[in-house]
Amino acid sequence: MFKAYVNGIELAYERCGRGTPLVLIHGYPLDHTIWNPVVPLLEASFDLILPDLRGFGQSGTVRIRFLLTDMAADIAALLDNLKIKTAVIAGHSMGGYIALAFARCYPSRLLGLGLVASQALADAPERKAGRTQEEEHILAHGVWDVAEGMSIKLTADPVLQSKLKDLMLQQRPEGVAGALRAMADRLDSTDILSSFDFPVTIIHGLADRIVPIERAREARAAVKKGTLVEIEGVGHMPMMEAPQITAEALNTLH
Repeated sequence: MFKAYVNGIELAYERCGRGTPLVLIHGYPLDHTIWNPVVPLLEASFDLILPDLRGFGQSGTVRIRFLLTDMAADIAALLDNLKIKTAVIAGHSMGGYIALAFARCYPSRLLGLGLVASQALADAPERKAGRTQEEEHILAHGVWDVAEGMSIKLTADPVLQSKLKDLMLQQRPEGVAGALRAMADRLDSTDILSSFDFPVTIIHGLADRIVPIERAREARAAVKKGTLVEIEGVGHMPMMEAPQITAEALNTLH
């Protein structure tokens, strides 16, 4: 992997392909490798940039409180480091929240936006309280319980469940807890959806147990230039469960 020093941390990333820059932002509590199944299907059209977010994968851990806007600033700084002025930004789940934060903070740098198994809404109060409790548990006991509980919610595929559990167990408690905090504190992005002048592609599994399909339909209704791809029988991991359909949808942002 490549490394770039941005905003006081070392950010690890993979880069391959050629064409329009496309940043693929992973979800919680995972790393850039979740995108591996779609990379061969996209690299002919896109200059793919796949970062490990701060605290995840091979990137540095930040032990002070941070927001999703800070994680979006990391992406902007990485693009600066690579001398890329504008790009398509696509994010999975939490990565979608970061993509929306990027759109709020750096709208002129966006060529297009992809939301994969994500939503524009902020956390309801009870969900925010639940994240706070989970954060405390992770810092005290590690990531085992998160990996055990989340893996069965992400997908119905038992082989993929095992693979995702192993991936989550590789993540550091400080990074996972920090991201939980950031998600709990995130702004509702519904207000900015109608202001987007760039194309938006929304990809969502009809069997998603974490973010209901209704959130994707609401986001599609709010944007001016939007496409919604609903995938039958797919849960919260479209890029791994249905890579061909996911790649075809993202290719519309080229």
